[in-house]
Parts: sequence; structure tokens; C-alpha cells
Amino acid sequence: MTNRDLNHHGYFKLLAIYGGLSVALILTLIPFLWMLSTSLKPDDAITALPPQWIPRELTLEHYRQLFAAMSFVRAFGNSLLVSLGATLLGLLINGLAGYAFAKFRFPGRERLFALLLATMMVPGQVTMMPVFMLLKELGLLNSFAGLIVPMSASVFAIFLIKQFMETIPDELLEAARIDGCSELGILFRIVLPMSKPVLATVALFTFMAAWNEFLWALIVMLDEARYTLPVALANLNGQHGTAWGLLMAGSVVVIVPVVAVFLAMQKYYVRGIATSGLKG
Repeated sequence: MTNRDLNHHGYFKLLAIYGGLSVALILTLIPFLWMLSTSLKPDDAITALPPQWIPRELTLEHYRQLFAAMSFVRAFGNSLLVSLGATLLGLLINGLAGYAFAKFRFPGRERLFALLLATMMVPGQVTMMPVFMLLKELGLLNSFAGLIVPMSASVFAIFLIKQFMETIPDELLEAARIDGCSELGILFRIVLPMSKPVLATVALFTFMAAWNEFLWALIVMLDEARYTLPVALANLNGQHGTAWGLLMAGSVVVIVPVVAVFLAMQKYYVRGIATSGLKG
């Protein structure tokens, strides 16, 4: 096979890869485009046959109805509070745990870490009842703390942070100790600033998980005034039917903050995922 044939083979292979990725992208975007289109249609056009991908008449009436309902606006604020609280607390807890496993040597460290990783195989539904009973004993039911605390600690986040921090040279930390820097000083002045990519990745995962959480929020929150967006969105279903335009408008509003956060932190996310797998 000549070099020219090899080049052509490489081009066809590259074309097939990008073609496959393009098809996958289109198939992924179709539900979101239909959701956006439906949110901008009048009620009579939503059920029209054949379906209208591009509305002949645009309306923002569904969005006006959505924001006219103060409960939905309140739910947006509740979701923002829970997501930011879980993200900040998660960065603190998971960052401290990842630093301890990456840079401290203590008896049983490897076994304890292996045990933590093993818990990832346990479905969340299995631990839901014990956590619920624990929150009840602590008096945290129907409170934002009851939502934030269980979502903060994550074994996967600890794993990512540990893997990244292991790439930081131990000599750098030893030099700081010789200069009289405390362990917390080393963590907050050296290790965490150097770990921005993986911390941004963990923050993104935590924010998205907390923002989209439905089942746990439905179980913990008993007061409608404390409902988060996914629960409030489910309540938009009418008793005798579904207001599809209103429901799709609410779905668009729910998705926009997550997309904005992802786009803002995309470069850190890619760098954090890539670097966390360099050393195991």
C-alpha cells in the first residue's frame, strides 16, 4: 500500500468519525430543539398534524404564564440555593478528602479508599431510606440542609480530586513544610490553586446533579414553598391534562442555567477529566 493510499485511508477514517459524531449530535439535539419549538407555539399549533418544527406563529405566552406563577419563581431561587450550597460544601468536603488520600500516609489508607470505591456499586435507592431516617432524627426533613448535605459528599468526586492531586510533586509540599507552612496553608495556598481544573470539574458535576435532582427533593421537601425546580415543573401537569406549552417553557428555563454553567467551565472540565487519569 502506497503512502497516497494510506493518506486516503486516513481521510476516509477521519471523515467517518466526524460523520458519526455529527449524526450523534443531531440526534441528541432533536429533543431539545422540539422542546424549544413547542414552548414558542400557540396551543392550537402544538397538537397540529403534521407537526410544525418551525412555528408559523411565535408566542411568548407560555413564558409569561410561567413567570406569572410566583411559585415557579420561588422554586427557581430554591434550586439555585440548593445547587450553590451543595457545590460549595462539596468542594470543601471532597477537596479535603481527596487531599488526605493523595498526600497523607496513614494505616489502612488503601483499604479505606478501596471501600469507598466499592460503595459506588450500591444504587442510591438502597441508601435512600437509611439517609431519610437519619435526616429525620437530625430534624433536617423539609429543610434545605436536608437536601444539600447528602448531595455534597461524592466518592466519584473524591476519586477525581485524589487522582489529580497525586500529580502534584511531593517535593513542592515538603519545601513548603520546611518553610514553616501549615498543612491547611499548603492545602489552600498551593494544592487547591494548582487543582483548579479538577475542582471546576467537580463543581460542574455537583451543580448539575443538585440542579436536576427530583426524587430526593420530592421525598425530603414537604412544604410546597420549598420545592425545587424539577418538583415544581412536575406540578405543572394539570389534573385533567398536560399543558405542553407551559411544561416545555418550564423545561427550557430549567436547562438554560445548566448549559450556561457548562459552557463557562468547559475548558476546565476537559482539562480536569484528562489530567485526573494520568496517574493512578
